[in-house]
Amino acid sequence: TIGTEQKNARRVAFHPRGHQVALTYNDGGIHLFELARELDKLGALDSYYTAVPSFKVTGVTRARVATHPAALLPHFALQLARLQRFQSRINWATTEAFDRWLSRRQAPCDVFHVASSYGLRAMRCAKASHGSWTVCDRGSSHIRTQDQLLREEVARSGVPAPATDPRFIAKEEAEYEEADAIFVPSTFARQSFLDAGVEPRKVVAIPIGIRLEEFFPVPKRDDTFRVLCVATISLRKGIGYLLEATSRLGLPNSEVVLRGTVLPESRGILSPHAGQFKLQPPLPRSGMRDLYSQASVLVLPSIEDGFGQVIVQAMACGVPVIATTNTGGPDVITDGKDGFIVPIRDAGAIADRLEYLYRNPDARAQMGQAALETVRAWNGWGRYTNQVLSTYHEGVSRRHAR
Repeated sequence: TIGTEQKNARRVAFHPRGHQVALTYNDGGIHLFELARELDKLGALDSYYTAVPSFKVTGVTRARVATHPAALLPHFALQLARLQRFQSRINWATTEAFDRWLSRRQAPCDVFHVASSYGLRAMRCAKASHGSWTVCDRGSSHIRTQDQLLREEVARSGVPAPATDPRFIAKEEAEYEEADAIFVPSTFARQSFLDAGVEPRKVVAIPIGIRLEEFFPVPKRDDTFRVLCVATISLRKGIGYLLEATSRLGLPNSEVVLRGTVLPESRGILSPHAGQFKLQPPLPRSGMRDLYSQASVLVLPSIEDGFGQVIVQAMACGVPVIATTNTGGPDVITDGKDGFIVPIRDAGAIADRLEYLYRNPDARAQMGQAALETVRAWNGWGRYTNQVLSTYHEGVSRRHAR
């Protein structure tokens, strides 16, 4: 159906996250960039706007790319000065700068797809000037849900963490109202919008894809039961519950490996478990494939996570996954077949599943194989792109039928 639809496809302008894409570029959590590549292959992409420097935008026709790297310069400067802790203070200024640039730079298009926080002005311009059908892409749960969950976690743990800037809450809610559709990556995220009173027809959940040519199994080189967590080390990712679970078990010939940026807020979470885990330094994408493959299980204990691309990356490497309900896990994992779904804030449930996998290596191997087969059936980014294109065409058709 894509081939037939593409013959009549109108121009699709696709607008990904600004500085946040750059900040997560090497971690592979950039589904909007992957979508741009796929749309370009299919001839559906007219324009791709980003704050990422052009030399990092690979796989997209150069003539379709417009970059605004000036928006990222303050963040790069803080990184070079090892002052990443101050980046949150400039987020608002840089997102607003990108939005203003985008509203001035955009070309006529039928679909205008922009990440949340980065396109309120630009969406309004696309509608008024070009009659575009607009998409707000929210990679997490509703911003008020996210804020509430984090506030609860701060109260529970006693560990201080930055609150959500109220300017972002106001802007995102205006974007939700302005957009013709809101794309989210999981049923958990979609439910958060429904709970907030957003019309169900407006919120579309499309689980993200995976580059199977980059993530595949590599033979495990030892018999250590290795528990891996790939995530920003933060309250939001629930790292404390994983460490509590593993410290309860004290399994022989086992280790816990954490891979991710350690935020200042998490030092109080990590310090009680000093010596009980290893911190893995940053790795290139090829190194991540090996890191996943040397794990016995991946755990994503997030309190709030729009999807968690590490879930499908680990599964593509033949590793079973334990993920909470507040991730994309329930959209991917069949509980007990290729992984486990556990409640948030439940160290006991995590410990129970870890002990089962530790004591049942044959079941663990079967679950890893089932995880691999599950992700391979997704056809890389093909399923995701098909669903996005189908939704685009339905939206544009409805607009022209009015």
